[in-house]
Amino acid sequence: MDKIFKSVFGVMIVPCMVLGGDVMDESRQRIPSVKKAIGSVGKTEQKEVGVVDKFKHMFSDGKVSGQIRAIYAGYYQEQKGSKDSYATAIGGGLKYELASLWGFNGGVAFRTSQDIAFATGNKDDGKQNDELSSSSGAYTQLSEAYLNYKYSGLNIRAGRQVLDTPLADSDDIRMIPNTFEAYVLSYDMDDFTLMAGNIQRWQGFDAGLDDGWIDAGKDGTNFGGIAFDNKMVEFSAWYYNITKATDAFYTDLQINYHLSKDYSIHAGLQYLNENEIDKSGYDAQIYGALLEFVAYDIGFNIAYNKADKHDGKRSFSGTGGGTIFTSMDTMIIDEITEDRDAFAVVGGVSYTLGDFNMLYAYGEFVGDKNSQNEKAHIVEQNIGFGYNVNDEFVVAAIYVDEDDRQNSKKTQNDWNRFQVMLNYNF
Repeated sequence: MDKIFKSVFGVMIVPCMVLGGDVMDESRQRIPSVKKAIGSVGKTEQKEVGVVDKFKHMFSDGKVSGQIRAIYAGYYQEQKGSKDSYATAIGGGLKYELASLWGFNGGVAFRTSQDIAFATGNKDDGKQNDELSSSSGAYTQLSEAYLNYKYSGLNIRAGRQVLDTPLADSDDIRMIPNTFEAYVLSYDMDDFTLMAGNIQRWQGFDAGLDDGWIDAGKDGTNFGGIAFDNKMVEFSAWYYNITKATDAFYTDLQINYHLSKDYSIHAGLQYLNENEIDKSGYDAQIYGALLEFVAYDIGFNIAYNKADKHDGKRSFSGTGGGTIFTSMDTMIIDEITEDRDAFAVVGGVSYTLGDFNMLYAYGEFVGDKNSQNEKAHIVEQNIGFGYNVNDEFVVAAIYVDEDDRQNSKKTQNDWNRFQVMLNYNF
């Protein structure tokens, strides 16, 4: 299978970002990375909350929503002595949200994932892929439980909730997305959004399913940001104090320009600066740029990130890591930034034909010599397919090939991954 995919797609050194949707729709979401594009495929739709005038109607007019999801995901190792692993899981989420009375409402949701035993590798043999349902083969959490107050452009939410900010996001690319125990205040005014909050704990795929809810910093994470979006120009600036770990400043600027009805250009710049706290090891500077050209239903994209060397230190792209322009399904620049200069280049192409979508991306991740005189050079390729059966039901698949180009012998960075997802929202 590996040779077939390489021969068919190996010549495609041109880029991509959008998987699904009408690419020329002026209101379409610009997706900053391959990782974000993959995560958007099965994302749960947020339903609008109704407004009532009596307490009892908050419950009777409340809304139920949810998702049924099934995934097969397997890793196929090339390093001698390494074992292949695979799992098949079924699960999803169920949410109930109260209608709004005088601006107040609330919601609860749980997520679950259960391995299907006969279609999952044996844990005792080291052949279980534990990314879907934890090493125990079962995972269930009350993923959301919040109170909310909204008045005009002001919104205050306290409790377990979904967040999608640059360094704290849901990263919904497996069975269990990230959610957060947080206190968040936001204010929308014309094209501006202001947000500030405190994150105490988080759970999900990136937190490690065996650990459940874990601390977001020694004493939580304090954050604040401002974003501007008038469809043509997008700008944001964010500050995060991940206590006892790092102070992080992130900013980006993106321009979306329609040359005509059928042609458009999307360009962006980004910068992440992190300052170490209490010898945590997180201290970095990352610069980035991207350029996308869309013609009819085809998008071409190239993205670049550069990380400066900080002796003995490394970068942290946040929970999810999808904001960095070169982030792919598995590989992100954080993997090679420790104690060295590093850069990443990712290019790809996307194509939409009716309800069928295709994405291909090729990434080079290169690290200079570190203090141990070791270099890094990893190549990842992502090939994704999606089919929208209808507005609620999506079938998606992705093939990931990772190669360690720095070493002549196969290492732990030589493998390929295949995943199929069935996703139904209701």
